[in-house]
Amino acid sequence: MATSDSVYKQKMIFVIFLFLWGSVKCLPQGAPTKVCETMLPNHGGGIPPQTGTALFIVTTLRRQNDIIVTIKSPIEVPFQGFMLQARGTTGKLLGKFEPITPGAHTINCNGTADSLTHSNTDSKTAIDTHWFAPDNFEGTVIFKSTYEGMRNNASESRRRHPTPNWYSPIHQKQIPVTSPRFPPSIIFRKDEEVKDPFYDGCTEMKNCFGAPLGCIATQDCVAAVTVTVKGDRYIFDLKARNSARWVGVGLSTDTKMGNDSVIECVDEGNSISAYMSRTTSRPNLGVIRLNNPKEGIQLLRGDKLNDTIHCQVQRNAVTIVDGVKYDLVNNQYNLLVAAGTGVRDNSVGFHDLTAEPSSTPIYLAEVSEIVGASKLLYRLHGVFMVIAWIGAVSIGTILARYYRKTWVGRTLWGKDIWFSWHRNLMVITWALTVVAFILIFIELKAWSTESNPHAILGIFVTILCFVQPIGAYFRPHPGTAKRPIFNWLHWGGGNAAHILAIITIFFANSLTKAELPTWFDWIMVAYVVFHVAMHLILSIMQCVSDKAEQETNVNVFSMKEINGSRKMNSIVNQDAPYASSRKGLLAVYMTGVVGLVIVLVIVICISPIK
Repeated sequence: MATSDSVYKQKMIFVIFLFLWGSVKCLPQGAPTKVCETMLPNHGGGIPPQTGTALFIVTTLRRQNDIIVTIKSPIEVPFQGFMLQARGTTGKLLGKFEPITPGAHTINCNGTADSLTHSNTDSKTAIDTHWFAPDNFEGTVIFKSTYEGMRNNASESRRRHPTPNWYSPIHQKQIPVTSPRFPPSIIFRKDEEVKDPFYDGCTEMKNCFGAPLGCIATQDCVAAVTVTVKGDRYIFDLKARNSARWVGVGLSTDTKMGNDSVIECVDEGNSISAYMSRTTSRPNLGVIRLNNPKEGIQLLRGDKLNDTIHCQVQRNAVTIVDGVKYDLVNNQYNLLVAAGTGVRDNSVGFHDLTAEPSSTPIYLAEVSEIVGASKLLYRLHGVFMVIAWIGAVSIGTILARYYRKTWVGRTLWGKDIWFSWHRNLMVITWALTVVAFILIFIELKAWSTESNPHAILGIFVTILCFVQPIGAYFRPHPGTAKRPIFNWLHWGGGNAAHILAIITIFFANSLTKAELPTWFDWIMVAYVVFHVAMHLILSIMQCVSDKAEQETNVNVFSMKEINGSRKMNSIVNQDAPYASSRKGLLAVYMTGVVGLVIVLVIVICISPIK
């Protein structure tokens, strides 16, 4: 009998032990469906709720078809377990979740995937998930969440499934999405704009800078960086869209790339990595990753959603980069933000998406509004080249080719009118080309690193621009044996320069620094079509005019003996036939070209255009 009682007691103790162990260990598979209503941890009691200021927040990013929901701690308190739901004002569960971050999965409470919970008990600092609203839903949705975690406890931390010893209560209050204390409410309305939490606190709590200029205010940057200082911790948030493979921020002592310390955020396929690199000095610009590229920085978070890459990197306040000391506390720096789609071995590719320097150096710990560096010289380069090669050259070549027998007998500055205007327009072209050529080298101080033929074509255009007036100055006199050779060379050189210049302007549209809209090319296409059409019309008219002039000359010679030489002289000093029509077409052509030039100049000056 005693033996039987002893066995019975042992079984009871074993059962009680299993019960107690199962009731206190953190559930690695996540919250069970029986807590769908309460959302409270089911660990058999004894776990106190967290009191005081909320340690966690929920942020949302509205997109076209879903909402990106992020749960995190603004002070980076880790948590092990969580539960997230979306409810309407009546308390009904709404929509469905689709986790983004590993370590989370959905459960079915009242519907399919209408709740989200943890998949393991690993420490977490943030969880991202998609949330899809029900079809045709319009109203208020409240994201509710609870968290559980473990305070520092050496004996518990060594366990495979450590027991949580606190949990956060559910917050019910509906407040705006920007609240740092409670879960947000979202009102669904058609065409509603929801702000990106990445930009929250810019110019108030953290420094923000992005490209293109002005994008921080509109929250639509192609690439951007924010800098938050917490004590001696400098936290850089980097973000880029448009299928960026990398985004980077450089610390520089000026507004030019070269000899800068760079933090790279790189999409490596299965993960996001952060590296330290430096830019080489001019004129041999490039980016070289450091021998120990992760020294001095720590990747806090990295993710990629659709076409957007994002990472958060903590950088030491003082770092040594190739013998140069970067002291973020005591020194001021310009920010250089850039992004690109290409990645090389141990290096990022060219910043083909965007690149922008800040205008002045700042102390990163002092929050202020950061503005971009001036792009005046870039703009002037483009404006001068367009005026020269779309405006002046186009009109000058038309005059030289079709208007030699117009305004006959009339002069301007001692020369035929067509020649005086042709020469003046070519001098304007030469002057504007030279100035534009000098301006761009003053701005860049180096050869362009873009894989774009714009620069090399521009060199050829400038050379031909110099050769043409030199050849014209030494031209043979009319009627000499070498005059036809000059005529062909001058005609060929001028047309080659003009055609190359137009092609070069087309290539400018794809330059990162130009920031031109894609439809800029269509304005150029309109110019080319108009220019070619007018050439065809004037060529046909010239043939008709020459034929009519020949017939007139035959009649003149047949009547020469009767009328004498006075009639012949009057014919020679007259315009070729259809002069009025040619003048009218010239007015149409000049109006069209000047109008297109004005449009192109305006687009260059106000770009980037959204």
